[in-house]
Amino acid sequence: MSSCHDSDAGAAAEPYTRHRFSIIVNRVPTRMRRPLLALALLPGLVAAQPAMFRGDPAHRGVYASPAPRLDSLAWAFKTEGRVLSSPTVAGGVVYVGSTDAHLYALGQRDGNLKWKFPTGGPVNSSPAVAQGLVIFSSVDGKVYAVDASTGKERWAFATRGERRFTAPGIHGAVPRTERMPDPFDVFLSSPVISDGVVFIGSGDHHVYALDLRTGARRWAFETGDVVHATPAVAQGRVYIGSFDRHLYALDARTGREIWRYTTGNDTTIFNQVGITSSAALAGNMVFVGARDGHFHAVDATTGALRWKVNNKGGWTIASPAVVDDMVVYPTSDGARFKAHDVATGGLRFDLANRIFTYSSPAVAGHTAYYGTADGFLHAVDLRAGKLLRSYQTRGSRAQASRFIDSTGAVRLRDMYREGTHEGMTTGFNTLMTLGSVFSSPVVADGVVYFGSTDGHLYAVK
Repeated sequence: MSSCHDSDAGAAAEPYTRHRFSIIVNRVPTRMRRPLLALALLPGLVAAQPAMFRGDPAHRGVYASPAPRLDSLAWAFKTEGRVLSSPTVAGGVVYVGSTDAHLYALGQRDGNLKWKFPTGGPVNSSPAVAQGLVIFSSVDGKVYAVDASTGKERWAFATRGERRFTAPGIHGAVPRTERMPDPFDVFLSSPVISDGVVFIGSGDHHVYALDLRTGARRWAFETGDVVHATPAVAQGRVYIGSFDRHLYALDARTGREIWRYTTGNDTTIFNQVGITSSAALAGNMVFVGARDGHFHAVDATTGALRWKVNNKGGWTIASPAVVDDMVVYPTSDGARFKAHDVATGGLRFDLANRIFTYSSPAVAGHTAYYGTADGFLHAVDLRAGKLLRSYQTRGSRAQASRFIDSTGAVRLRDMYREGTHEGMTTGFNTLMTLGSVFSSPVVADGVVYFGSTDGHLYAVK
């Protein structure tokens, strides 16, 4: 395994989608090429399909792109806050949110700012792009639709308000009787677009279906707690987890509950409870992680358990990726990157990370990319089950001498010095000075795009 830092950007490669289209056109008889080329020039044709978190409504996390080597920086753009949001690439533009309360639109090739849109709170969701609109949510409790070209607001839907998961004495903090917001509940639900409908969860305990063009509410489904997972949609059903520890299957047209699957509980310190991982769908199965320390595979039709894996207390905040007959995901506590057989749950490989991760893997070719809290983006060879290469963020390099020892381990005890809620929050904020990669990467045209808590959005080749 080798590590890569920033280097000068090379010449931008010809976009993969354009190259692929030229091959198709050149195989067509000459008399038919002109109509096809005219279609190619229509605005938005390449991005005609909605672009969103995990690539598509099923959330498999697989991208049709050459696999980046992580050996050079194409560009980096600095926001005024942390970038927990995962980027979305559509039509030659990268869209991403920041805790500075803005959504940014950047040129895919050069990272130049096209526009930024202000909201009333941090933008910790990942945008979705469809029909000329960019949809995303903010901590201000609104779901926004802005014009993809201009950044002008088209509509906004007000939920009943955002909030984090709360519990008394959460994670063992004192005083044990005080109800506290969870400092590790960092993401918002991200929109998924299917058949002209926006599906999204909210901290107000609801799952919403909104009309894509107008933002009008189609339906709302109430769960028992905060919903910060992102819905997955397939075959007329919406699959989404809640901090009430249930995974729900809902009718996409009406919002009617079809079934619910229940994960583990923790009524002592409320550490091992809730679902923030967004489900992935493949082969009539739903794959989802939970904070109960297990990874779950559930029948998509009935909600019956197919298999589950005990990760020995390790949360799975990240969303899994499904590649052929293998499902892969990282854990937080326990610091693993694991691969299992889709049908049986049998272990394919199990790699150690130096610290926990919330970042969901993106797969290009036979390589998976994901970030860790120490400020690295990693590339894993899925065929060999081994780490290939890692890229270190600027924040990590700047702060490494303070908190990372000679073996690469993060000295967490230097960050978390007291067992109060304030101590947890301070420790977590200190950790994020390492340029943590909580953002989930996206791969397009041989480049991987990801955000960091050092405030940058990176484009690495």
